[in-house]
Amino acid sequence: MYLANVKAAWAGGLTPSPLFPTVNSYQTTVTTNRDSADIYFPNVANSTTSQQKYPIALFLPGSRVETLEYSQYASIVASYGFTVVVPRRIRSLPAFGFTGLLPEASQINDVLNFMVAENSNPDSPLTGSLDTNNLVLLGHSFGGSVGLTAIDNSCIYPVCEGKFQLPQQLRAAAFFGTSINVGTGQFIPIKNQGIPIALLHGNLDGSIPIGLAQESYNLIQEPPKALITINGVNHYGITNVNNPVGARLDPNEPILSQDESIETIARWSALFLRGYALNDQDALGYINSSGDALDLNVTVSIQTKTVPETNPVLGLLSILAFTIFPWAKSWKKQQINPDQQKI
Repeated sequence: MYLANVKAAWAGGLTPSPLFPTVNSYQTTVTTNRDSADIYFPNVANSTTSQQKYPIALFLPGSRVETLEYSQYASIVASYGFTVVVPRRIRSLPAFGFTGLLPEASQINDVLNFMVAENSNPDSPLTGSLDTNNLVLLGHSFGGSVGLTAIDNSCIYPVCEGKFQLPQQLRAAAFFGTSINVGTGQFIPIKNQGIPIALLHGNLDGSIPIGLAQESYNLIQEPPKALITINGVNHYGITNVNNPVGARLDPNEPILSQDESIETIARWSALFLRGYALNDQDALGYINSSGDALDLNVTVSIQTKTVPETNPVLGLLSILAFTIFPWAKSWKKQQINPDQQKI
């Protein structure tokens, strides 16, 4: 059943624009695990873009957050040329006294297998439209921690139950408002096997302080990797409303409007994935070079490749570049006083 035909909103100017002005969506059941799911995909009929196949983007929600709270975010990501799947998983964890909405690593393979079947299903709206060899991950809060441990091929309870093997089709990942220790209770090195990872985080996040995101970024073993800080945004800058009903409360009030926050997080997520999963040169240029200066709400730390240890001069230049460049342009940014963070 179709949910909507949604018009996507985005930033203009020198920022790479979405490929599709509208997206379609529908609700279904993931036959491989019986989860319900919302699926968002490009509306090709209203676009001048030639027919092509679109990567599968699996979004792993935060704990206790209803999937429809991510409809605005998922629609914008889909407008950049992805088919976004937002599954709804209810789990019971007696050891934690918890029963409710909570993602789990096994959903990655289950959703991928289901989408491969959908691509061949003549009754599916997605028939023949999917690039089934190109999977990317998205996630929020606990869902991001699930994604990080999955990329590491770790199976740590409760983010993972039983055996898990990361599918070879995974190309890149972008997670918002998360840390490796959410759910796992520990910091572990993230052996990402060269899979590019972006961590996006609000500097007003009162549920998962940004220092935990920084620590997780440091633990990602291989570049490319990015830490993208969105100023004026709290833990729920990605959801349709701040502090959704049933979710854990973030006591910090956001400064950026909810619509602008969602668009910013979705745009940076989608362009990171387009750049590193699809080798989109315009997206790479925005993520690695121009976007930080163009977007006054965002500050970016990024490592695109390892600096050779045998070249101390190059290493020094790299350190200087990453230190001086953010300082030189910081006067352009909308800065938030750290004392405003109620952590």
